[in-house]
Amino acid sequence: MTTPDPSDQTEIPLGAWSVDSTSDLLVRLARKTTVTGLMHRILKEARMLTGAEGGTFYQLDESTDSPQLIFKAIHNTVLGLESRDPEQLSQWLAIPLYYRQPDDSGAGEPNHQNVASWVALTQQPVNIDDVYQAGDFDFSGTRHFDAEHRYRSRSMLTLPLLNHEDRVIGVLQLINARTPDGDSRPFTDDDQRTVQAMAKFAALSLDNQLLVQSHKDLLDAFIQALARIIDVRSSHTSAHCERIPVLTEMMARAACEETDGYFADFNLNDDEWYELHVAAWLHDCGKLATPETILNKGRKLQSLLDGFDAVAGRFAAAMAQADSPNEADELREELDFLERINLGGEFMPESDKDRVRAIAARSWQDAWGQQQPLLNEAEVTNLCITRGTLNDEERQAINRHIDITIDILEQLPFPPKLRRVPEYAGGHHERMDGRGFPRGLTRDQMSIPARIMGVADVFEALTAKERPYKPPMPLSQAFSILKSMRDDQHIDPDVFELFLRSGKWRDYAERFLLPDQIDVGDVAPYLADSNINTTRPVSKP
Repeated sequence: MTTPDPSDQTEIPLGAWSVDSTSDLLVRLARKTTVTGLMHRILKEARMLTGAEGGTFYQLDESTDSPQLIFKAIHNTVLGLESRDPEQLSQWLAIPLYYRQPDDSGAGEPNHQNVASWVALTQQPVNIDDVYQAGDFDFSGTRHFDAEHRYRSRSMLTLPLLNHEDRVIGVLQLINARTPDGDSRPFTDDDQRTVQAMAKFAALSLDNQLLVQSHKDLLDAFIQALARIIDVRSSHTSAHCERIPVLTEMMARAACEETDGYFADFNLNDDEWYELHVAAWLHDCGKLATPETILNKGRKLQSLLDGFDAVAGRFAAAMAQADSPNEADELREELDFLERINLGGEFMPESDKDRVRAIAARSWQDAWGQQQPLLNEAEVTNLCITRGTLNDEERQAINRHIDITIDILEQLPFPPKLRRVPEYAGGHHERMDGRGFPRGLTRDQMSIPARIMGVADVFEALTAKERPYKPPMPLSQAFSILKSMRDDQHIDPDVFELFLRSGKWRDYAERFLLPDQIDVGDVAPYLADSNINTTRPVSKP
């Protein structure tokens, strides 16, 4: 969460540009850590230097084949307008730099009718005393704005912002210069020189911010591409890597909103939010090394092919060789039983395992007249899997993904602001009592974001719609399991309590779960009793 910058309130007297002002300006610009905030600050500095009533900051967007100027900040002190919100600014149509016909594959005709696009194309400033008297440009949009708001635009100063390569990155436009006494006046040559000098420093700061943002955008695109590759490798866990960042950030937001109790002192600044965002997207990157046969094992006997077909073939032979219709019917019942348990589930009772072993003791006669068991040793082992569809060896193989995740992330040269990404991403299989993996960390050894991601990972896995061995789990069952895991010191009790009390579970459910899964209205039955630890964390995160 960001706090207001006191520099936004700093006023510079008209005509007070100096070396000291330059130094102060650089400090104020450096305080802005976002592109939008910096554009807003640049526009405000230019207004204060000239006494302008209003102005607009346009950013040059070259992300498509048709470059255009996008409204990024609009100020007007007379109308009480100071907008930099993307939703508010979206009502202002972007200004194309070129006019193109639908069938035109070329660059198109340059847009010299609009003053802002002309400035961007020519890299030359334009200073107009009265836009209503100017004939070189089309100011119909300005007249329409004035009529709608009962305003009168007169003087206008428009100039380009050039980066160190002399490429346009934006256009600054100021409206209606005023004297210190508030009288209307044109923009002078001194105004133009002053703003141009300020714009050079501002453009360097903005270019640096745009470069940082482009690196962030590239990193985001790369890590999200990795996550999608992981998800598409298995239809059984599809969208898991995309849902975990959403759920993790929902829960972290709830923690930041707390004003008392355990999370009262917890907060995340912009850099820490981004650090958590990156970690959530990369939390399962080690699964890129997990064999697809394990990721896609949707039945207990499945490998490259579904091994149940071989079992069914043996039963068919055994039923044909049966001494009586009753024996054949009994074999059919046993096959139906095996087909059911082959799907996997949340729990397999010992009685079902004993039945599997008893079936394995039965035999059939193969093509060479030899008596063979209906089930071999490997099939018995897999059919007796207690939970899910993975046997112990396969479970260990898939669990190694977290070791690989940590190994990969710890070798990446993350900058200091992202140094905790490996810790956040690598802790979602740890337990509060230290019996988790891969490092056996206890609750006190884990940060709050890492513990949040642990609860998010379990909840998403429980309620996911795509798991082949179970139908979509309703919230009541998921919360009951999470409550047991809390009591067993598997997941963090305070994070789970926060998840329930904040209602973030409902926000997530309405967005990602099926209507039939949402069967909980009151979470009170799942909340802890009064002896749960509510001590505040010593430090954040």
